[in-house]
Amino acid sequence: MSADDQRFGLQRHVTLPGPLPLDGGGRLAPVEIAYETYGTLAPDRGNAVLICHALTMDQHVAGANPRTGKPGWWTQMVGPGRPVDTDHFFVVCANVIGSCMGSSGPATMDPATGKPFGMIFPVITIRDMVRAQALLLDHLGVDRLKAVIGGSMGGMQALSWPATFPDRVEAVVVIASAARHSAQNIAFHEVGRQAVMADPHWRGGDYYGHEVPAAGLAVARMAAHITYLSEAGLTQKFGRKLQARDAKTFGFDADFQVESYLRYQGIAFVDRFDANSYLYITRAMDYFDLAEEHGGLLASAFRQTRARFALISFDTDWLYPTRESRSIVQALNAAGAPVSFVELSSPYGHDAFLLDSPEMNRVVAGFLGTAS
Repeated sequence: MSADDQRFGLQRHVTLPGPLPLDGGGRLAPVEIAYETYGTLAPDRGNAVLICHALTMDQHVAGANPRTGKPGWWTQMVGPGRPVDTDHFFVVCANVIGSCMGSSGPATMDPATGKPFGMIFPVITIRDMVRAQALLLDHLGVDRLKAVIGGSMGGMQALSWPATFPDRVEAVVVIASAARHSAQNIAFHEVGRQAVMADPHWRGGDYYGHEVPAAGLAVARMAAHITYLSEAGLTQKFGRKLQARDAKTFGFDADFQVESYLRYQGIAFVDRFDANSYLYITRAMDYFDLAEEHGGLLASAFRQTRARFALISFDTDWLYPTRESRSIVQALNAAGAPVSFVELSSPYGHDAFLLDSPEMNRVVAGFLGTAS
């Protein structure tokens, strides 16, 4: 691997024969996985770190995203000399199944028909995503992970890893996440899904080759984006300031800056994400309940693993508030698993885990042993 590959990531795609058993019944075969790697795998294959991405992110965790040219979504966390130091670790980030960035999902081709799967793609779960990642690691010759790290939906995957493969993980970092989706979170997702499905261009999910349900997906993104921010952050950034005008129009244009901002977020999202994938991945998050998967007791999910854990929450995150992390810590304590926990202060709400946070960087670096 060249020095540029190590710094900016090696983009890859693999088609694995499978089959991949799914929680909802049935099997997925073949299994397409798009992924990137950073750094070099050690001769003993003992330095691999898996980064798990959030709902609308992708495998381009560091370096430049080849689609957009923009920096990877966690460039401040992953790279040479950074908390997840690619001079020491072999970092893997895979696009989750169900997504639209190269892994198997509703927009990929059904080998039986030669057409996109659409809504006949099987409903998947967080645990299915993790099993697909395990297939990829098998392909790469990685039997055991030095660490698995994720925020938000990535944190759900990180939690699911030691519960599903207790002997394959040494350390787990969970940031701004939860062990199950709350009723409020499910409600917000349902609003978004209904917005997509109410768009006449959705066509029951069979819109490939036709006009996409842009209006519905944009509204879904706008609603979700509000949950990623905090009231204090919105007030600080926008308040009630008007958008490029001196007075209200007394109409329904975007009078306020915050309205214009949300509309921009919605339109930009449509350009990079598939509407059906949004339905599938939000459903996977809503189905996630780690305690339910282990007899109704969250501690039971961790009794078989010897991994150590670090959890981080943010005080203004009302999507996955600190109490969700504390309940996970209590379950880990009950299971006898070593765990550290910190709540960090930030005005940015849930999105704080994606931003450059020196405090978060120090916690992760210290936990991984990369702090200078």
